[in-house]
Amino acid sequence: MRLGGAAAAAGLAWGHFEAGWVELETLRCPLPGLAPELEGLRIAHLSDFHLGVPSRGAVAVERAVDWVEQRQPDLTLISGDLLSRRRGEPRLRALLARLPNCFAVLGNHDFASSRDPFSQPAGVTDLEPATLLLDDARTIELRGRRVQIAGVDPRSWRLLRSRPEELVDESADLRILLCHFPDVVDRVPAGAFDLVLSGHLHAGQICLPWPGGRLRLAHIRWRYIRGLYREPAATLHLSGGLGTTFVPFRFLARPEATELILESG
Repeated sequence: MRLGGAAAAAGLAWGHFEAGWVELETLRCPLPGLAPELEGLRIAHLSDFHLGVPSRGAVAVERAVDWVEQRQPDLTLISGDLLSRRRGEPRLRALLARLPNCFAVLGNHDFASSRDPFSQPAGVTDLEPATLLLDDARTIELRGRRVQIAGVDPRSWRLLRSRPEELVDESADLRILLCHFPDVVDRVPAGAFDLVLSGHLHAGQICLPWPGGRLRLAHIRWRYIRGLYREPAATLHLSGGLGTTFVPFRFLARPEATELILESG
């Protein structure tokens, strides 16, 4: 009995620690047909802050923002679930103000569209100086080339009303889609976007050792977990995210911030 209690306490302590033990990763991202001028373009991808609730995930977010601010990438792109409660908004805005060339979308938790009893709608309509994209897009110039960033509104996506392919700027040399839900890569036409950035799954958040890998206790049926996937429609990068939901723990699913370095593939 005592041994079981000690093991449970050790597991909780580790889960609490891991929730703030952020992995800062630089990852090469091959993209077929990438313009030579965009070779080596650096994109910081962050996701799932879930600010406003007690969690060491907030520590992970702070460390990730410190890292991105230090590295000064060409773009900072954030794929949703920024707030779990309104009280996290001042902290969120202070952090976003430090991120270079930042674009973001929202996720289901930003509207409390989840089974998490601690979630509360945040009511965010802008993120200045960052650019919030809700079924909207911007085309900017980087290294003399046109780069489009399009963003999906999670509300219209869940109602099957969103058509991100209708946002496509045909004149852009690189087209990037931000959507909180990674299955967007299975629903957009091939060639509409070159790169899709998503979050939502937290890499399972709570995982158990399993023969040949890990058993995810959340989002078990999802085909995507974390990392890069080359799919027929586009290349997907799925972030493991930074925060937590339901419980303030992570187990075998460290929070992460990633800098993607684009290269022709």
